[in-house]
Amino acid sequence: MNSNYKPARETELLSGAEPLDIITRLERIPTTIFRTESEGTRYVADLIVKGIKAAGARGFVLALTTGKTPIGVYQKLVEKYRAGKVSFARVTIFTLDEFYSMTGTEVQSRGWNIREDFINHVNLKPENIFMPDTTVSMEKVSDYCHAYEQAIAERGGIDLMILGTGVGGQVGFNQPGCYANTKTRLVPLGGRAQKDVSGLFHNAESIPRMAVTMGISTILSARRLILMAWGEEKADAIGKVVEGEITPFVPVTYLQQHPAIEVVVDESAAEGLTRVKTPWLVGTCRWTPKAIRKAVIWLCRTLDKPILKLSYRDYVDHSLGQLLDEAGTYDQINIKVFNDLQHTITGWPGGKPGVDDSTRPERSMPFPKRVVIFSPHPDDDVISMGGTFLRLVDQGHDVHVAYQTSGNIAVHDDVVMQNLDTARECGLGDRYNEYHRIIAEKRPGEPEPETLRHIKGAIRRAEAKAACRSFGLNDETNVHFLNMPFYETGGIKKGTLSSMDIHTVMSLLRSIKPHQIYAAGDLSDPHGTHRVCIEAVLSALERLRHEAWMRDCRLWLYRGAWQEWHLELVDMAVPLSPDEVLRKRHAIYRHLSQKDVVPFPGEDTREFWQRAEERTSHTARQYDRLGMAEYQAIEVFVQLPLSVENDLPLSL
Repeated sequence: MNSNYKPARETELLSGAEPLDIITRLERIPTTIFRTESEGTRYVADLIVKGIKAAGARGFVLALTTGKTPIGVYQKLVEKYRAGKVSFARVTIFTLDEFYSMTGTEVQSRGWNIREDFINHVNLKPENIFMPDTTVSMEKVSDYCHAYEQAIAERGGIDLMILGTGVGGQVGFNQPGCYANTKTRLVPLGGRAQKDVSGLFHNAESIPRMAVTMGISTILSARRLILMAWGEEKADAIGKVVEGEITPFVPVTYLQQHPAIEVVVDESAAEGLTRVKTPWLVGTCRWTPKAIRKAVIWLCRTLDKPILKLSYRDYVDHSLGQLLDEAGTYDQINIKVFNDLQHTITGWPGGKPGVDDSTRPERSMPFPKRVVIFSPHPDDDVISMGGTFLRLVDQGHDVHVAYQTSGNIAVHDDVVMQNLDTARECGLGDRYNEYHRIIAEKRPGEPEPETLRHIKGAIRRAEAKAACRSFGLNDETNVHFLNMPFYETGGIKKGTLSSMDIHTVMSLLRSIKPHQIYAAGDLSDPHGTHRVCIEAVLSALERLRHEAWMRDCRLWLYRGAWQEWHLELVDMAVPLSPDEVLRKRHAIYRHLSQKDVVPFPGEDTREFWQRAEERTSHTARQYDRLGMAEYQAIEVFVQLPLSVENDLPLSL
């Protein structure tokens, strides 16, 4: 994504204060950090084009990864081809992996996606395209994998291999525990691997149990490697591969052995690197207020001390002497950070009328405020900020909820049948057999029938309205279903953000003219639904920035069900009482189609209400350990400033 929205980096090394080899001294692989994914993919695409041109008539052998990571690179390569800047006529490609027994025509297959994203749009010759054929029988697959290796050798070996990594440090389908000497082979997909790809499939039964993948030895045989990663969810894996020890339990760390490897990441994926995470350990920092807060919180966690108990020796012994030199004595810093963090806490997320708001996160006037809560799916609002939602309604604000997508693919077929059976038993109509036939005729890999998507969307709308009513909201006037077009593909893979999506958001904002906007600021998946939804909001606000109501509007970002903001970033923290936590849980319960069996659980198999309560109680415990008051739970938000003067873009 070009905008790569995120709060400004709270701590940065002073440019030129130390040479690059000093600040990167803990890094075992050369690593280039770009501000955005778009800048990173452009850099990688340029490297590929340079390699192709340098090879000339000899030809160029390129190995390509699959999945979401390389999509931006493929888009830019296609653009360059269409602009006449590169030809692929003398390029041979080998792809990294494929699910076993897939034909390559299923939309979930690696082959289908790389053809759709890249191969079908350039002039690669068919005889120069090598992709694992996973339709070969089990008896012949070993011989086939050997032949795949032979084909690489016959083409002179791989000149450049483009790679990504999973959140657990896997590369291709080389899973934790694999050996460095592995070659192309058939591998079982264990529980972790199946969870990693679960988002591609409609249900657990559809997930393949095996795959063919190049081995670590095959990868290391390439003359040059580029490992890419985008988004916060890859930060831990990148930290391990760049700075950690080589271990079979994090297969991507084997790449440290390669003599010509470069890691290319965006700022979010770089957050696990020392120069980004704790830059004071490797160089001279620029100490902004949030940089100071970040360093002090890190010191508290390192020593397991509250803020006001930190001593001069604590700072000096942990490489924070420079902070003392520039920001004052240790006790002054302690008090400043303590007050700074304490001032994020408010029981009035919409602002408290008639009070001095100079140290409060939200202004007191106007009151009541018009509020829009954007929810990517029909339950993110109550899961991620249900307590704050409830508080805004109870305190008299005009709260509107905008559900950006239908969320229809997250409804199981048996939930549809149960709802239809309920309607039949109530005498409200009998379409049970009709939909039973539609479901029975579904074919794996094909988009959901439109009639089935419609009823699944209706189920989710009814659940969302019930949750809003439980908070006292009028579901006829204050609940809006945007059904953004990018989502309505009928499959797991979604479309790209379009002007129609953006105008849908603009129309709603113009009609309400809110004083406050809440939106899901999920940084983890650069190509996921949450990211597209926030991009739509930001693009709409960019186009509306000259309208008068924008001058009195603030944008607050909450996180999704999976993660929470780091405390050093938090601008507003809303404490919840035990009763509010319970009411929030009951609102989440209204989303019955999402209860008990989470459709795409990923690494976490708990129900959404359990995740939500653990997340907010954990945040409360963090505040408590730093010396703040002890609360039952806390929901936190980051403010993203809106620039409405002249022709300035959003402050990203």
